[in-house]
Amino acid sequence: MDPRDGALELLGLLVYVGAWLCTLAATLLPQWLTMSTALLPVESYGLGLWETCVVQDVGSTECRAYDGLLGLAGYLKLARVLMCASLAVGVLGMLTAVGGLHLVGGCGGPGAKRTLMVTGGVLGGAAGLLCLIPVSYVAHMAVAHFFDDNVPDMVPRWEFGEALFLGWAGGVLLVGAGLLLVSSRWRSQVEPQPGGMQRRYQVMSTDVSFRKQSEYV
Repeated sequence: MDPRDGALELLGLLVYVGAWLCTLAATLLPQWLTMSTALLPVESYGLGLWETCVVQDVGSTECRAYDGLLGLAGYLKLARVLMCASLAVGVLGMLTAVGGLHLVGGCGGPGAKRTLMVTGGVLGGAAGLLCLIPVSYVAHMAVAHFFDDNVPDMVPRWEFGEALFLGWAGGVLLVGAGLLLVSSRWRSQVEPQPGGMQRRYQVMSTDVSFRKQSEYV
């Protein structure tokens, strides 16, 4: 195997792990949307998938979990389901990609390893899309409400929180890691092998010499 392909595999796997951790942090953080008011400038509010928090300037934070699932807004329910699905598919893709590494033995021949690595890369890309969809949708809802003309100007509005940016970073990196893993095996599949070229050259040389002997006879 070309050492460049092995380095590409390891790079893709490292990016994969870092992207999955970003997605996990985005799922758990309560700062998907933030809001601060002019009436209480010492306090700010954070809205997450699992709880809401009040942060004060003195450093204290008080969070409260949601009472139930049925009372949640539709976009929060969708975000919960898709983010959890992204984490599950990401773990499955990482385990599959690890089995396809050339450094890991006991997972079959080159063909089986190629299949495992490509499958892990595809699952990584799917996990990235599952992460980007809810993050982008929640951001869209925040923008739509922020510029709603029916809401008076003095009413506080939700803005982007840190978790949204982590979610975008995690989703993009997951897609990038999947592309790296797939391309590492695509290169090794399309590049001709030196041994095969040498065997073809030997066959062609033998055929030419045989024809020359036949002509002399």
